[in-house]
Amino acid sequence: MSKRQQIEKLYALGSYAEAVPLAEAAVDEAAAEHGRDHAETARAMNDLAVLYDAMARYGEATTLYREALAIREQQLGEEHPDTATSLVNLAHACYRQGNYDEAEAAYQRGLATYERLVGPDHPDTATCLNNLALLYDARGRYDKAEGLYQRALATYEKVLGPSHPDTATSLNNLALHYDTQRQYDKAEPLFERALAICERILGQTHPRTATSMSNLATLYSHQRRYDDAEDLFRRALTVFETAFGSDHGNIAVTVNSLANLFWLQDRRDEAKPLYERALRLHEKVHGPDHPRTVTCRQRLAEARADSAGKDPA
Repeated sequence: MSKRQQIEKLYALGSYAEAVPLAEAAVDEAAAEHGRDHAETARAMNDLAVLYDAMARYGEATTLYREALAIREQQLGEEHPDTATSLVNLAHACYRQGNYDEAEAAYQRGLATYERLVGPDHPDTATCLNNLALLYDARGRYDKAEGLYQRALATYEKVLGPSHPDTATSLNNLALHYDTQRQYDKAEPLFERALAICERILGQTHPRTATSMSNLATLYSHQRRYDDAEDLFRRALTVFETAFGSDHGNIAVTVNSLANLFWLQDRRDEAKPLYERALRLHEKVHGPDHPRTVTCRQRLAEARADSAGKDPA
């Protein structure tokens, strides 16, 4: 098995930390053999950046995505699938860091390139549609997002099949779109179908399965099914902590969600330390000015003010 195949296998298993040293070595080896500005080196950089991205090491991922994109534009040209892949990967890293303007421009360039090169009914095109829809949702442009989600899901189901993990991701994202707009009756069957696919195909301890758990838990919270929500949030958090350690964006989001759940139930003393932990993680992983960090900081201030108001005079 080649080193790249080992990296891909570990990535598929969610063993990102184990794959990183192999990917870092692959970049060094490609640069030594071909030079830093070679397409093979760019491919190794992109593989490593994907792992950094999965581990919420967004700054390192973005730097590598930018370098790989510059090499591919120079060596392969703008009308090449690998160049489009670099564009979309860079866009996603920018999106995760809250750099929405740059992300949108890169997504649109990547989508146009994919549609020209591989056509509208290709998984790469569907992934770009899906990611652009996520960005539109984040910016509150829901009317533009829904059609893109539906196009992406139709492509995944047609090309990859109804039980593929990428189909599950697409189901999750469309469900989140409906959940955000309080269309819970539309969201619930999509979330449940996505979780069933992940548990069957990836297993219950895979990070993508945990993401599905967390998404369904959020819906249950909105439906005031608090016990069901807490159980799923705790299961998801255990998986994320086992897979990623203590510092990861998914852990920050899940801890924050669990704090929100306790807050809704007037379990304020339990919520406050979770908000404190979530804020530390958001600041470390996303930075002090990311929208998630700002929102968490505001909620923690409310929790502290509430606690202060209950202290005896």
